[in-house]
Amino acid sequence: MLDLLVRNARLPDGRRAMGVAVEQGRIVAVAEGLDAPAHEVVDAGDMLLSPPFVDAHFHLDSTLSYGLPRVNQSGTLMEGVALWGELKPHLTQEALVTRALAYCDWAVARGLLAIRSHVDICDPQLLAVEALLEVRRRVSPYLDLQLVAFPQDSLLNTPATLAQLRRALDLGVDVVGGAPHFEQTMADGATSVRLLCELAAERGLRVDMHCDESDDPLSRHIEALASETRRFGLQGRVTGSHLTSMHSMDNYYVSKLLRLMVDAGVHVVANPLINITLQGRHDSYPKRRGMTRVPELLAAGLTVAFGQDCVMDPWYPLGSGCMLEVAAMGLHVGQMTDQAGMRTCFDAVTTQPARILGLEGYGIAPGCQADFVLLQARDPVEAIRLRAARLRVFRRGRCIAQSPMATAQLRLEGRPATTSFMPGLAG
Repeated sequence: MLDLLVRNARLPDGRRAMGVAVEQGRIVAVAEGLDAPAHEVVDAGDMLLSPPFVDAHFHLDSTLSYGLPRVNQSGTLMEGVALWGELKPHLTQEALVTRALAYCDWAVARGLLAIRSHVDICDPQLLAVEALLEVRRRVSPYLDLQLVAFPQDSLLNTPATLAQLRRALDLGVDVVGGAPHFEQTMADGATSVRLLCELAAERGLRVDMHCDESDDPLSRHIEALASETRRFGLQGRVTGSHLTSMHSMDNYYVSKLLRLMVDAGVHVVANPLINITLQGRHDSYPKRRGMTRVPELLAAGLTVAFGQDCVMDPWYPLGSGCMLEVAAMGLHVGQMTDQAGMRTCFDAVTTQPARILGLEGYGIAPGCQADFVLLQARDPVEAIRLRAARLRVFRRGRCIAQSPMATAQLRLEGRPATTSFMPGLAG
């Protein structure tokens, strides 16, 4: 007898009336009309069963700290950095853990079961690192948390920072991070890229750098990152996050840059909500949107994901852990409103970030982990349009979160009272 059978489900690739069979936390069969005895049977009601959402770029150490010690009045990246610097001396491990765990609860409720979080390593005590390692331990039964050693205040401005980054990796942080555009000169930025890629190669680790988070078209550290990726044989293990300066570069240079990135197998993470909020702040009109060239990067064959980046912190006052909101913003900013483009935006918060994180057993196929989300929608486009309710969230075949179906009670004059599903799901 099966542990779990989900039947009458739609899948993101368009297949309908599908059954998904689970034993011992793994999917053992996926087939149309599948029916078999099971301890638990869930009728999906012809709604969308998706792999869980994945956030390829987040800052769990700063989340839910909005207003501490004050609010970012200018809305700029650099005031956010300054605010974080003011807050750091007052941080406690207990507060960091409490806020991070609260956000992880939000994430699970929204079907977000894997997060890559950057963690600031510039504090000599590595307080945030120790806090998030504890959070990772606590959430591991229900959420995959991957940590990136992030030199928030730059790598080379302080002699001890590289040693602190190494200590963070020794403690168990998973990925080598960086921020070359925060170095004092372009040359220092290139040096930091080389040092960090060399370190990752020595340790057999992945790399994920905040890269060119700027409106300056001459911020071109992604070029150095792609070059060092090839030099150290890191193809497929390196991610450039943000890349917002690419939005402002001239087309001829970008045509050369895309070829270099493809040759290096560099992945890309755009952060639509934060990029469109922080970038272009120094423009009058016309104002730049800031998000990197997602359609062009995809057309070149690169793996591109979307990240939430921030939720209620010094950089962003909003957010809820809803990756469908992230996909919707990416769709709008990138003007990806054709059917294929909208489905690609759904992939950018599911399958593509899973590939970037190197998640094993991800997907809805025999042999995969039984992690999936039942959405109140009939396809990925409708899920984005409606910010579909997460009816059930499963981890290793066990339901760990459940939400009621979104309905409205209509009481219109001259008409009988009725119950209506959300638009697109009538009757």
